[in-house]
Amino acid sequence: MERLLIVDGSSMLVTSYYGLLPKQILFEKDEEKKKQYYDQIMQYNGHYTNAMYAMTKTLKKIEKEQHITHMVICFDTTRDTFRRKEYSEYKAQRSATPEPLKDQFVQMEDMLREIGYAVEMSDEFEADDLAGGAAALFSKEMPTYIITKDHDYLQLIDDNTTLWLVQTQQDKADAINKKYSAIFSDGKGFSLPDKAAQIRPEICLAEYGVRPSQIPDLKGITGDISDNIPGVKGVSSAAAPLLREYGTLDAIYKAIDSCPDAKTEKKLSAFWKEKLGVKRSPINAMKEYRDSAYMSSHLATIRRDVELSHSLDQMSLERLGDTKRREQYEKYGFRSL
Repeated sequence: MERLLIVDGSSMLVTSYYGLLPKQILFEKDEEKKKQYYDQIMQYNGHYTNAMYAMTKTLKKIEKEQHITHMVICFDTTRDTFRRKEYSEYKAQRSATPEPLKDQFVQMEDMLREIGYAVEMSDEFEADDLAGGAAALFSKEMPTYIITKDHDYLQLIDDNTTLWLVQTQQDKADAINKKYSAIFSDGKGFSLPDKAAQIRPEICLAEYGVRPSQIPDLKGITGDISDNIPGVKGVSSAAAPLLREYGTLDAIYKAIDSCPDAKTEKKLSAFWKEKLGVKRSPINAMKEYRDSAYMSSHLATIRRDVELSHSLDQMSLERLGDTKRREQYEKYGFRSL
């Protein structure tokens, strides 16, 4: 059976970096002091390689155990994508990438290309937009899986696309998978990647309170601290109930706008409290931050119309040769692989 795996390469490489980092660096808060221990990071011929090694090992394991036949790996190249051009504060709070990791991004991308993997990057779009483009183009041709730790990708789930959402602990992933194992089309015995919870449309609704298509509007209201998306202040707990009732941000505002006066607004708030369990009325905040809500939903929406540089055939793992793999593993000292 053919299967396409879309990899959030940036997410996987970052996770790999911190997962194989010396404890002296991992638990040190002072950035300057961390540099004193850089020489303890896994290296070969003057190149930092801990993240590359861990990610390569993960990809090989997934290829084998999840029987992947096609793969595309998507990377971010810059934070100055179209989203930052539209909202200058987008991801502005994020700290600089550590030098040992920054070097490995370039090396990892080069190594994957040399081996023959389909690697997608863009200066205009983020990795999740490239993943969205791949899912839109190819998910109807074969079962498609996406692996990432980023919850933004929940919006890409549909009948043909499954999300392998990486958790911080294996126990958490096991609990989610066990809870919903009865509805997995693959069966209870289907092998999943380490720490991955398998999320289908039904599970997204049950676990996160909204359907996949509602994720952008959910973030439009709640915001997203990790991406510095503002949302609507003080309305987080009401977001999911409102979207379950009305379906979209537009419909929520239509209900609010249909109230001609304070008395009618009070009745609407009472209805929300009684039926939806929304204790504190969000109407004033929703009205005040309307522009922010729509902008935030737009920023949180993954693009699906991005052009890719690889065809589905070029994503086939049959194109990868053992000789190229061996050459690259030897170049970076990955003898155990």
